[in-house]
Amino acid sequence: MKLNNKVLLALIPVLFGGIAQAESNRDYISIVGSSTVYPFSTVVAEQFGKSSNFKSPKVESTGTGGGFKLFCGGVGVQHPDISNASRRIKQSEVDTCAKNGVKAIVEVKIGYDGIVIAHSSQAKPMELTLKELFDALAKEIPDPKGAEKTVANPYKTWDQINAKLPVVKIEVLGPPPTSGTRDAFVELAMEGGCKTYPWLKALKEKDEKAYKNICHSIREDGAYVEAGENDNLIVQKLQANADALGVFGYSFLEQNSDKVTGIKVDGIVPTFESIASGEYSVSRPLYFYAKQAHIGIVPGIAEFLEEFTSEKAWGNEGYLSDKGLIPMPDAERKQVAADVKAQKLLAL
Repeated sequence: MKLNNKVLLALIPVLFGGIAQAESNRDYISIVGSSTVYPFSTVVAEQFGKSSNFKSPKVESTGTGGGFKLFCGGVGVQHPDISNASRRIKQSEVDTCAKNGVKAIVEVKIGYDGIVIAHSSQAKPMELTLKELFDALAKEIPDPKGAEKTVANPYKTWDQINAKLPVVKIEVLGPPPTSGTRDAFVELAMEGGCKTYPWLKALKEKDEKAYKNICHSIREDGAYVEAGENDNLIVQKLQANADALGVFGYSFLEQNSDKVTGIKVDGIVPTFESIASGEYSVSRPLYFYAKQAHIGIVPGIAEFLEEFTSEKAWGNEGYLSDKGLIPMPDAERKQVAADVKAQKLLAL
């Protein structure tokens, strides 16, 4: 039987209406974002699926920046409900969300994590200062001759920076620009080393743009290798090359302590205790963001938020601390949990 054009046109809304209806009935939570928060979110999702009447949320590791692009794409079940983030959402991302109708966002700070510099457990012990990290990885560094100007980074091996460091090629595997870990590494480690130069520290007050161009720019000549959002790949490469270093979150170091070891930075070993106390300087807060408009539409979002912010999950003795999450102080946890329960919105 042949169908004429009028019949076909009449059927199109029916066909696509069926697809839209199926999409509108999504019965699981969709989570995207940070590779650092991914293992924590996955553990909570698994626990939530076992202990509740809701399906386990689907969690995808897309990187913080990639997660926000998906999250801010719009409201509706074709878009994610929650975005994990290893840094706070940027104003530009807030603006993109608002432009696309995502105007009611619940921000949830979940705890702290350290940015570690690690090498293979088979490698010889190594220590670095923030200044040495900056000198090794900055695209331009202060003129080694002492002039208050920058030059293209000339260093090829670690001993050229400090004679006490090994005579091996500088090779650091780390996350790409879309990663919140990369953002935190640049702001905490690179800028921390940059500020050890008095004239560069003073430049921040005179010309912040020029200051950031110097302090936040990572070299692109092979010394820093973008290894994607997959931290497992970095661990594999560190095992294959004992001379290389890797950059990732402390929680991942904790999970792979049999394969990789965190090195001392400014004399401090990255540990649960040193990060929690603030003694280890390269640390940052972790977050996730939920769309209020999806709460009550997609089943289980409010209950998932309650599970994540429960003491049994993120408390001092919670199951997330076993995975490497550094808990917030008691009072801060209590306040965040109360704000989440009240669905307090991020100020846009």
